Amino acid sequence: DETSLLDGATRLHPDVAVVDLSLARDGSLGWFHALRQHCPEIKVIVLSVHDELSVRQAVIEAGADAFVLKRAIATDLLDAVDAVRSG
Repeated sequence: DETSLLDGATRLHPDVAVVDLSLARDGSLGWFHALRQHCPEIKVIVLSVHDELSVRQAVIEAGADAFVLKRAIATDLLDAVDAVRSG
């Protein structure tokens, strides 16, 4: 949940967070904005089952560093982590 994400990120200071878009029950990106506020340096990779262009655009416009479809986790997630860590 959002509280655990924010608490963990604030306490652990990870370089990268991989977060499910469905984290918020209301479907908003409030968790994302709160995470950026608490940990501005963290790189965020968002996972989603939604392949719609509007969803990808909303996530990237909100400031996500990468977007990975859940069905492509096995092939794309590690590459996304490497890419966001290297800039």
